[in-house]
Amino acid sequence: MNRILKGIGFYAILMLGFSSCQKVSVPVKTELTSDVFPQNTAQYAQAAGPVYVALRGNISVEHFFMQSASTDEVIFPAYGGNWYNGGEYQRLHYHTWTKDHPGVSGEWTWTSTIIGLANQTLATLQTVEPEGTAKQQDLAELRMVRALAYFYQMDSFGNVPIVTVAGDYTPHPNKTRTEVFNFIESEIKAALPALSTTTGQTTYGRPTKYMAYALLAKMYLNAEYYTGTKRYDDCIAACDNVISSGAYHLEPRSSYLKMFYPNNGPQTAEFIFAIPFDPSANNTLPFRSQNLHQRYDLPRRLVNKYKVNFTPDGAISTLPSYYANFNDVNDIRNKQWLTGKQYQFDGITPVTYTTTNQSYDQFYKGSDPNGSITYQVELTPNIVLRQDVGTFDVGNDEIGWNMGYHNIKFYPDSTSLNRNMKNDIPVFRYSDILLMKAEAILRGGAPTQGQTALSLVNMLRAERTTSPAWTSVTLDLLYAERCREFAWESWHRNDMIRFGKYETAWGFKTDADPNHRIFPIPTQAMQLNKALVQNPGY
Repeated sequence: MNRILKGIGFYAILMLGFSSCQKVSVPVKTELTSDVFPQNTAQYAQAAGPVYVALRGNISVEHFFMQSASTDEVIFPAYGGNWYNGGEYQRLHYHTWTKDHPGVSGEWTWTSTIIGLANQTLATLQTVEPEGTAKQQDLAELRMVRALAYFYQMDSFGNVPIVTVAGDYTPHPNKTRTEVFNFIESEIKAALPALSTTTGQTTYGRPTKYMAYALLAKMYLNAEYYTGTKRYDDCIAACDNVISSGAYHLEPRSSYLKMFYPNNGPQTAEFIFAIPFDPSANNTLPFRSQNLHQRYDLPRRLVNKYKVNFTPDGAISTLPSYYANFNDVNDIRNKQWLTGKQYQFDGITPVTYTTTNQSYDQFYKGSDPNGSITYQVELTPNIVLRQDVGTFDVGNDEIGWNMGYHNIKFYPDSTSLNRNMKNDIPVFRYSDILLMKAEAILRGGAPTQGQTALSLVNMLRAERTTSPAWTSVTLDLLYAERCREFAWESWHRNDMIRFGKYETAWGFKTDADPNHRIFPIPTQAMQLNKALVQNPGY
């Protein structure tokens, strides 16, 4: 998984320096020309490195929070003022974000940076790379990364500008969501012929034909919401291109959890497109470019059990409404959760922690607040704002920190010497192809290849649970299946909107404004581009 990450640090600096060059009267030593760089296949891959570094950027932290903490999947309360962050996560939960919210500006800047670097690299390689099949594949892959960034931007912000020319700093107005949708679709179709059908180590972390079909399927499944036009048959056709390839298969029940372990990578049979991570990789862009799930997901008092080399925050958990979807005791996906009383790996020895009475419960009223107490760590399901409702605060004590069930799908990396992990993050998995096709059929698309919505869902469930196959399937049942299958994979906001559940009440949130299906365009973007028009409701 490290192939695409190694050796790109220098070239990332090179590219950033090139992007900021102005006309000067002396030779520019960092300019990319065929006499300097790139000169061979490895260097072509390195030249594209900054685009992939940018893509890695916010995917596992800020993007994850924007897509998940704005739903019932993830809640991120304050703990005695810790993690209040000016109400940043509270506003995501309540849907009261504004155009100055740091997550809003972060999502816009991240996707815009990917697009800008892709534009620049496409222009550079178009000029210096020799003609041939390899060049066409390199350019097609970069167009696909740019298309993915535009998809994320369109999904989050709706009407966005389209810029494809490197160095074009003129103000560009928003295009309608339909226009952006059509642009992304045309880009994918234009890139498809040159993309590789090879899977495994040599193309891991880079777009292939199957990644392109997966992105098309995701767009077509959401097309009725994005554009007002149903494209369910097109979604099915895109899914069929992946299914009929035989390039992927479902991981069996015995290895489902291992898909997300620190040693995942190109051997993972379900990964159609994943973003590689490595704690030792350099980052020269203004993004984290780190997988920090173990920092946020793992409860603090389990540090010794999981042998991580730092004290995690364990600040995020889920809500009972989301966890209620995990209602099959025979389902392997239950094991991604930490719930209830905690034990060592033998399943017998309790995980205990010793503290004071008042540190255990800050509202302790007994006669010995400094007295010692040893308790068994127990994660409770409900989030209670017992310190302060106004600041979204559960309290800075053991009771507060152990509220909510925690998800460790991205299993803690005990080999990392810092908070960063080497677990790769999947963007598209084969199970999503099957469930997207099933949903498209349920929504009116024509069945193909002898597959029905029910058979497709049961195909997945046969590898996830030992419970009997379903005899019928509805959209609500399919929604719950998606909750089980894609927890913590940053698709839940997209799903909730499509299933009409985003405006319902959950946790402490009661907002039902459909304008909040998309985020506002951030203040900084509006200041830099005077041609932009703010989204409705903001």
